[in-house]
Amino acid sequence: MITTANEIKIANDIVATIGETPLVRLDKLFPSSGASFYGKLEAANPSGSLKDRTSIFMLKRALEEGEIKKGDTIIESSSGNMALGLAQACIHYGLKLIVVVDPNLNAHTEKLLKAYGARLEYVKEPTKKGSFLAARLDRVQELLQDIPNSFWTNQYGNPNNPLAHHKTIEEILRDLGGAVDYLFVSTSTCGTLMGYANYIAENNPSTKIIAVDAIGSVLFGGKAAPRLIPGHGAGVQSQFIDKKKFEGHIKVSDLDCVEGCWSLLKKEGVLCGGSTGGVIAAINRYIKYIPKDSNCVFLLADRGERYLDTIYNKDWIAEHFPKRKMKLNSSIGW
Repeated sequence: MITTANEIKIANDIVATIGETPLVRLDKLFPSSGASFYGKLEAANPSGSLKDRTSIFMLKRALEEGEIKKGDTIIESSSGNMALGLAQACIHYGLKLIVVVDPNLNAHTEKLLKAYGARLEYVKEPTKKGSFLAARLDRVQELLQDIPNSFWTNQYGNPNNPLAHHKTIEEILRDLGGAVDYLFVSTSTCGTLMGYANYIAENNPSTKIIAVDAIGSVLFGGKAAPRLIPGHGAGVQSQFIDKKKFEGHIKVSDLDCVEGCWSLLKKEGVLCGGSTGGVIAAINRYIKYIPKDSNCVFLLADRGERYLDTIYNKDWIAEHFPKRKMKLNSSIGW
């Protein structure tokens, strides 16, 4: 096919390529369900995850409202994807970046952040209640006190976090002509979840939203417990969550996330991160309640390359899940 000059799309800069990610039909994941499943390919965003949308939206709003200016220092707590989105956006806007991280940060993401020029502050111990997130947030406050012209983007409480995802759900509804019966969303800050839920409540209330949380997360009750998969679940309560606005929630384990990722890779050829695997495991449990001919959407939230040393490493799996028999299985290729 010949492409004419008028058909060529040229972005003005890298952040202009954020959003308008494709929906991918995933027929092989749940072949016997009778429903249709679509993945929103947020991994196609330039720094590799849905947090590109959050990062650029929050920084743009802060600049417009005079809360920050070129040369200022952005401080954020992150387990990975938000940090990468901010690192890219800070270069674009001429801002410095400090990211507070914990031992769950994987080595690949650490290398990427250093390549972007972010300064990393390491929290090595959780709080007495067992939460690395709470410890990271404490360190953020210390840094804000010590560093002049610093600003906390606060993905955990900034109302621009959920607002950033109104555009995403608009794209999903547009591409499916409004016919979205179920939307499965992984939880962390709950900005993505509530951005969708708030928009759906006002514009397409027939869509049922199912939250997918991690075992060991406190978002739906219970005590915080160690988790291996970064960016999924939370050790402190969300400031955004409104449980009246979605259908319900499903909790999944770290092993569920791993198995879901391998299933997606081996059945559909899609390499994604842990939270996406958790959503696939949750759908497997919920699928008996989904009527035939339903349209179901979930997020392909981030790229899987940053999990090659963990989720996609069989030695790592054997170390962390020794009770699981590592038999070759035609469905996931182990």
